[in-house]
Amino acid sequence: MSEFNNRIELQREVIKIVNSAKFEYEITGLSKNAIERWLMDNRLDSESDLTKLLYTISSKLFFLANKSQEQITDSYKKISSEISILVQNLKNKINGK
Repeated sequence: MSEFNNRIELQREVIKIVNSAKFEYEITGLSKNAIERWLMDNRLDSESDLTKLLYTISSKLFFLANKSQEQITDSYKKISSEISILVQNLKNKINGK
């Protein structure tokens, strides 16, 4: 159950980070549709570094969600670690560092 909770916390953290940037419209989720709507609503470039970062985080979280029923493998741990780095990169991008 802790893997599930960790994944949910990561999703919440990503959403909170993005919304801290005070775009006109907030992002509501990390699904492809939610990201696309957020981009369209805010008239953002779908090829920007921020967009690519969000899609990468989203796809890796989706991968972990699909693997959560299986035994925790080295690839699961590796991707979890990659997501943590990507989330830090997102913080830096949002904060202009």
